[in-house]
Amino acid sequence: MTDTARARKLADRIRVVVAETLQRRIKDPRLGYVTITDTRVTGDLREATVFYTVYGDDEDRTASAAALESAKGVLRSEVGRQTGVRFTPTLAFVLDAVPDNARTIDDLLARARAADAQVREVAAGKGYAGDADPYRKPADDEVEDDSAEGAPATDEGAPGSGAAPGSGAASSSDGPAPTADGPASSGDGDA
Repeated sequence: MTDTARARKLADRIRVVVAETLQRRIKDPRLGYVTITDTRVTGDLREATVFYTVYGDDEDRTASAAALESAKGVLRSEVGRQTGVRFTPTLAFVLDAVPDNARTIDDLLARARAADAQVREVAAGKGYAGDADPYRKPADDEVEDDSAEGAPATDEGAPGSGAAPGSGAASSSDGPAPTADGPASSGDGDA
């Protein structure tokens, strides 16, 4: 059964030991500015993969890879001495692709910024195809309700409409009906 926590701890320790050993003990002139970025150990703790980056061009990378391969035995014995595990894992050095991926992402972001700038230039001074805001809002509903108040009421005074007598709705028992000329008379005998 694999213990992933133990493998992670061992990987972290191997990363530190390899970095310190490269800095202090390995004096190979081919070794450039190497940075150990990550280390992964298999579940059975038998193999360790060490990821590294090299500052420089392709020539520096190949020279550093050759220097790491030649120093592999010294590095493995130092890992075994400092970690104290029963079986010292074999080391495999892999050039990390993180800088290349970061460069690719930077290029993609630059292209996206250029495309956004081009869209902004085209959109400058342009208007919406329709209304600026096609959605109804509560303020629009209030305006429609205000315009409906000026319209004549159709069923308010009709029998069976539920209007209470004396509520201002015209009915046949309250007096004369309102006319188009003005308000209805109050029905108190002023005829």
